[in-house]
Amino acid sequence: MATFENISVDLSIVLGKSQMPVHQLLRMGRGAVIELETLENEDVEILANDIPIARGQVILDGERIGVSITEVLMRRPDFRPTRSVVQT
Repeated sequence: MATFENISVDLSIVLGKSQMPVHQLLRMGRGAVIELETLENEDVEILANDIPIARGQVILDGERIGVSITEVLMRRPDFRPTRSVVQT
């Protein structure tokens, strides 16, 4: 188990998506609201290192926000994610 202690995984939750022209995005100021093409009761997407791994529902517990996993996405046994590494 000690080997796994040093592995980092970036988790992201996608609440929704929206498309807009760059000029509109650049004109947005503080407090601007971006309308998402998602309904409030739809599942969110859970990503690990930018790869979809599950879906879930947003859970509110007082002032805390969490995600309850509703579906784990299965991969083919031969799936290998390609990840480009940019060095500076």
